[in-house]
Amino acid sequence: MSKQKTKKFRGSRTCGGGTHKNRRGGGSSGGRGNAGTCKHHFVRSMQRGLSFGKHGFKRPQSVTSDLIIVNIGEIDEAIEQLVIDGFAEQKGNAFHIDLGSIGIEKVLGSGKVTKPLFVTASEFSSVAKQKIEEAKGQIISPLEKPE
Repeated sequence: MSKQKTKKFRGSRTCGGGTHKNRRGGGSSGGRGNAGTCKHHFVRSMQRGLSFGKHGFKRPQSVTSDLIIVNIGEIDEAIEQLVIDGFAEQKGNAFHIDLGSIGIEKVLGSGKVTKPLFVTASEFSSVAKQKIEEAKGQIISPLEKPE
């Protein structure tokens, strides 16, 4: 309302809004806030530049593979028990274990390696390879496994 119109309506109680019941709640203006921006206030929302709907895209999340893993330190700690249970063999000073037969696919490098381990698995991390070789052990991939 311009200043002159406001001045014109001074003392008139409803300022040209009809009866005293009108212009009360949110219904008289078609809803509160951004109500109706896709419906009855569509043109108004376009003029004001309000955006609605979906925008942009979500980057695809990196797929974590469901490899069954074990840390080399855990193998080193449990190797005597694995020999007793029949999952590993002790040949002289060295321990031989085939992790594929247990269902473990990848060996990671956390922990200490104190014994020479001859480990057979489909994948090894670089740290696991380094630790096994430093402890005078060896990595055996299932493809080159001597039978």
